[in-house]
Amino acid sequence: MSKKKLVITGGAGFIGSAFISNFNSEYEIFVIDNLSFGNKKFISDVIDNQHFFKEDVRNSNAIKSIFKTVKPHIVLHLAAVHFIPYCNEHPYESADINISGTINVLNACEDVGVEKIIFASTAAVYPISNVAVSENHPTGPLDIYGLSKLSGEHLCNEFYLKTNTPTIICRFFNAFGPNETNPHLIPEIQLQINEGKRTIQLGNLEPKRDFIHTYDMAKALRLLIDIPIKGVEIYNLGRGIEYSVKEIVEAFERQLGEKITIEQNPDRMRKSDRMHLLADVSKLKKLGWNPTWSIDDGVKTLIDFSNVY
Repeated sequence: MSKKKLVITGGAGFIGSAFISNFNSEYEIFVIDNLSFGNKKFISDVIDNQHFFKEDVRNSNAIKSIFKTVKPHIVLHLAAVHFIPYCNEHPYESADINISGTINVLNACEDVGVEKIIFASTAAVYPISNVAVSENHPTGPLDIYGLSKLSGEHLCNEFYLKTNTPTIICRFFNAFGPNETNPHLIPEIQLQINEGKRTIQLGNLEPKRDFIHTYDMAKALRLLIDIPIKGVEIYNLGRGIEYSVKEIVEAFERQLGEKITIEQNPDRMRKSDRMHLLADVSKLKKLGWNPTWSIDDGVKTLIDFSNVY
């Protein structure tokens, strides 16, 4: 029996590469990535040139041509600009990639008649909340990134109404793991630690986030790809536990067996930052998924990971 064809946009990024490294034997995977943030060597061991397309999702004609050539059964749309400070500094580019790019992918899906699409959204669609947010929580983005992804969710709903194609919207919380290419909190700590520093410079220290390892995310995405659904379903994808910046640093201390001193750098501090962001993942767990990677387990892999990007 032939494998189902799976197209992953943004597949050379750190979430896409985590999925591919764990499940490349289960599907015939094709990757579309312009390599602006991703890195082809993350997936080069398992994705050959015939299965890789260096292309930008903003190029509508190219995306349609690739889809007509591949004829995918399933699409996992990860391609996006998602580092919030970058999005805030480049709002037009961010909107173009995250909204126009999504339109192009959905149009290509419609043209070839895919069986299912999974759209990577974000916890940034939620407003400030001091409690865990479920999928039914009202949306209220605080920044251009969250707004662009919420627009993508609306586009997915319209796509389903037009095509009747089963559609999953997966709201990612704070991912961490090998191959991160954006200067988020954990890779920034990793970078400074791997440079030999034990006094590190960080910004805001009090906000708490729901950090989930990309290998746990990969298992969840594999489940969502395989489950039969009708209509549009929304799932939160987080660990269900929130950690402060100080607690993340303490995890590095435990794995290193060394003391780490934090210096707050005003240049690294965000002028506005929500204090809490925590996922209610009970809906996803009802499907049989459970996260297994703790913060300490994940931090250990980063300390052991020799390549820093």
